Amino acid sequence: MKRMLKASGWCLGALLLLLSGPILLATSGSLQGSESWQTATRESARIAPPPDQAEEAIVQVYGARAFSWRGYFAVHTWIATKEKGASHYQVHEVTGWRRYVVNSRPGEPDRHWFGARPELYADIRGEEAEKLIPDIYQAVESYPYPTEYNAWPGPNSNTFVAWVIREVPGLDVALPNHAIGKDYLGDQLVAEVPGGTGYQFSLGGYFGLLAGVREGLELNLLGLSFGI
Repeated sequence: MKRMLKASGWCLGALLLLLSGPILLATSGSLQGSESWQTATRESARIAPPPDQAEEAIVQVYGARAFSWRGYFAVHTWIATKEKGASHYQVHEVTGWRRYVVNSRPGEPDRHWFGARPELYADIRGEEAEKLIPDIYQAVESYPYPTEYNAWPGPNSNTFVAWVIREVPGLDVALPNHAIGKDYLGDQLVAEVPGGTGYQFSLGGYFGLLAGVREGLELNLLGLSFGI
């Protein structure tokens, strides 16, 4: 009985620790949860160089707080590419409304995500980016859940970005621990971490462990993660 109570205490403590970040963010007023998606800005954050000012190939990975209350817990991530000499960027992402599909289209690479300013996770340019772009296109085409979307535990937008990163050698990007869905592996139990610097174990995205050079040691519980 004592062991059960002790185990329950540890689980409760871990859950409270996982929720402490979202609770602090909510009470601080850092997010505008009441803003309408129809009026929330989608303007460029002016992080990426305009195509007419950058001849070189570019690969960038972005993330921004999810819209409304979801932003207390998670980010939405996407990938932007620009081939050498191209007149526009190509944005690759998965969205979870209207139609659950992979979107790969011309667009602003660094748009606000419905009011949330994007954060740049990776910025690769020149010959290195040129080599990555064909493999990125191929990985986008081969994504195994092109018409499936589950905000929790996945597959979702972060599952998609993590998939592309895993599939493209040299695209070494460590997604943040609040990119919920990045640890969703489908029927797999073990896989390389995004970026290929370690390995992770996952039970359908509900529970998992991750160990990587960049990520360190990370525990995933019910889709929420914290580093150890």
